Amino acid sequence: MPDTRNSDTFKLSLAAQTPETALPEARAILEKAKAQVGFIPNMYAGMVNSPALLEAYLDGYGRFRNATGFSALEQEVIFLTISCVNGCEYCVAAHSFIADKKSGVPAEVTDTIRAGDPVGDARLGALVRFTRILVESRGRPTIAEAATFLEAGYTEQNILEIILAISVKTISNYANHVLHTPLDPMFAGRVWSQAA
Repeated sequence: MPDTRNSDTFKLSLAAQTPETALPEARAILEKAKAQVGFIPNMYAGMVNSPALLEAYLDGYGRFRNATGFSALEQEVIFLTISCVNGCEYCVAAHSFIADKKSGVPAEVTDTIRAGDPVGDARLGALVRFTRILVESRGRPTIAEAATFLEAGYTEQNILEIILAISVKTISNYANHVLHTPLDPMFAGRVWSQAA
């Protein structure tokens, strides 16, 4: 995947880690991550240079996936929306792949979110719009914006759960920005560029 970022964008000089090269604390976290997803994504290999960062990400990610009121499809829509707003090419490709292969998100919904267009399904459209609003407003939706989200059938607890997702994706999106994380081959079919 070509790097579409400006040439003056800072890039960390930290090397990606493997279980063989990582220090003991980092090695344990990588092994845990590998057990969860079956491989060590390039994102994890870079993030583990700060074991606390990767551990916080994995914990928050797991809690969002396992302890919120959103379906797997809605979770993927939220993660994909946040990653698009933050311009994270790695996470957009990865969550598009997961949406296609594991979460049951129709390709037209995924592609619409990636393009920044309105989603046709009323309930999912409300979820995408409100997630974007929360990211762009830094957690300050208007009364009317929140009312529209709640009228679509979501709850105030769901608002807090979206904030959890934003926290998790901010960790991964920002880490990928400074690491310039190369895309894993399995995600290459869903490459995305903010410039596109």
